[in-house]
Amino acid sequence: MSLPKLLTGAVLAGSCILPALAQLAPADSAAADEAFAELRDAARRGDSVKAETLAARLQQYALPSYVDYYRLKARMPAVTPDEVRAFLARHQGTAIADRMRNDWLLELGRVRDWVNFDQQYPLFVLDDDLQVKCYALMSRLARQETVAEEARLLLTNPPGYGDACNGLMAALAQAGQFSADDLLVQLRLAGETASTGPARRAAELLGVTDTRAAQAVDFPALAMARGIGTTRAEHEVYLVAISRMARSSLPLALVAFEKNLPLLSPQEQAIGWAVLAHAASIKLEPEAYLYWQRSAGAPLSHEQMQWKTRIALRKLDWKTVRDTIEAMPASLRRQPVWVYWLARALQTDPATAPEVVPAMYRSIADQTHFYGQLALEELGQLITIPPPGPAVTAAEQAAIAANPALQRALKFFSLRMRLEGLREWNWETRKFSERELLAAAELARRHDILDRMVYTSERTRTQFDYTQRFPSPHNEILTPTTEELGLDKAWVYGLIRQESRFIMDARSSAGAGGLMQVMPGTARDVARRIGLDFVKEKLTDLRTNLLLGSNYLNMVLQSAGGSQPLASAAYNAGPGRMRTWRRKLEQPMEGAIFAESIPFLETRVYVKNVMANATNYAALFENKPQSLKARLGTISSSTAPPSDLP
Repeated sequence: MSLPKLLTGAVLAGSCILPALAQLAPADSAAADEAFAELRDAARRGDSVKAETLAARLQQYALPSYVDYYRLKARMPAVTPDEVRAFLARHQGTAIADRMRNDWLLELGRVRDWVNFDQQYPLFVLDDDLQVKCYALMSRLARQETVAEEARLLLTNPPGYGDACNGLMAALAQAGQFSADDLLVQLRLAGETASTGPARRAAELLGVTDTRAAQAVDFPALAMARGIGTTRAEHEVYLVAISRMARSSLPLALVAFEKNLPLLSPQEQAIGWAVLAHAASIKLEPEAYLYWQRSAGAPLSHEQMQWKTRIALRKLDWKTVRDTIEAMPASLRRQPVWVYWLARALQTDPATAPEVVPAMYRSIADQTHFYGQLALEELGQLITIPPPGPAVTAAEQAAIAANPALQRALKFFSLRMRLEGLREWNWETRKFSERELLAAAELARRHDILDRMVYTSERTRTQFDYTQRFPSPHNEILTPTTEELGLDKAWVYGLIRQESRFIMDARSSAGAGGLMQVMPGTARDVARRIGLDFVKEKLTDLRTNLLLGSNYLNMVLQSAGGSQPLASAAYNAGPGRMRTWRRKLEQPMEGAIFAESIPFLETRVYVKNVMANATNYAALFENKPQSLKARLGTISSSTAPPSDLP
């Protein structure tokens, strides 16, 4: 029964619901589910009157802790500390209690209630909110603690700063713990990430008008026309404008920069060359390598360090690769990508001690991702599937199925409330043993929530079930299609695993849908080419989606000359971009270097994951060792005419 039918004769007046809704008692009724969804929406809007009315009529609902939570969240700014503490006590140890503590900490930080904040922050289990972390440093700063070094490590992502991190930046400057150099770093980061608010804040603290900083980020041509200024801070704002202009027109930025080059200090000149090098790098322009050489002495952001390394890789300049990685902060240098490439660089130096490089490869070779597989091959081994451990018993499955948090997660998934379902599932499984993880993955399989099955099974380290980690559902549909097209089924499954994690109704922000995340326009064009009647509503139909996705994948594979890395890039970013990246090649390039230097972050991650997935699927399907390096191959430039692929 739908909610509108249940409310026959009732009216919604303003934000108040009249008593006809009082019949919503059954915990499993469709009407109760619909009312619960309305309660969540009311809480998000801050409609406390409607939330209170709905919550009062859902007292027997299957998710009582969330009914309780949404009732309070709807009026969070007015909730008293006693009310929140009572909620936390009632639901202690649950995901929603930690979520409530997160919400409350943000509110306590906003009003600068450091007494309650300091009491609650140590109890925040996940501690995964950047703004809460910034408020925590502000609280310590208010107690006159020195927190500058921790703040420098934290303040690296201006788009996520909000009130908390912008406030922390100002407080550090006012307390004398952030110098002008620190603020200039923040200004450069804000420019690099097109973050107008943090740019304004940093500029104000440096004595430059916030209007000038905003123009540098949003209207760089106007900012450049105003001139370079006279102070160091004004020079840096000008360089932000150069950085922003270089993203849209590198030649114009270069002309403006060189015009004022004599007016800049040697370090400012190096910073200017670094921002031009960064822009040239993400366009894969040949000048990038020269610009990075000219940037010597510039303080580089994390992103700039990584792009300098990628361009050096493309030039096979192993000394620069080594020097740049070794200059990275430890947190960045420890990432598997840079462990692998540093080992490769050290391998070219005869002075490297013989035991160093193998030890570096071994430190990541037990991981099934792209660089773990490449490291394993450097150690002389191929990729294989580890033998499965003992099967999950009926008793283990029964115990997991009875887990209240997982039951809540399953309820949320049934309501298509994925965010809440993920929160409950991930919260509970983080404390599971390996046997419990395998049993939980099996529970997810039984309920056809394959993304949680993959996520959960991937967390085991000594017992494995690769049918959970690398599932192959709908094989009876996909196999005939791949065989007819001559496609590598392992690669197709590797791509689906990355695209949708086997969520059939997955839909991207761009409108792509289904297991293979096909765009409506692409689906229409492919359907026309293969003679299939198609309407947009069929995009998530299982057979239609797999048929259209596989045919499109085959088309881009042909346009990529049979290269799976190139075709994977084209499937994600479009054939036109793939052809552009291929034309930028000055000489044949190792597939791993090509993948690492793809300009788009999303596509770079995508291609590496698809290729690693495909290697694991091939080992699983063929039951024999596989080589990721062979699958990646060598990427060559192409003079092929433009394709008419969408």
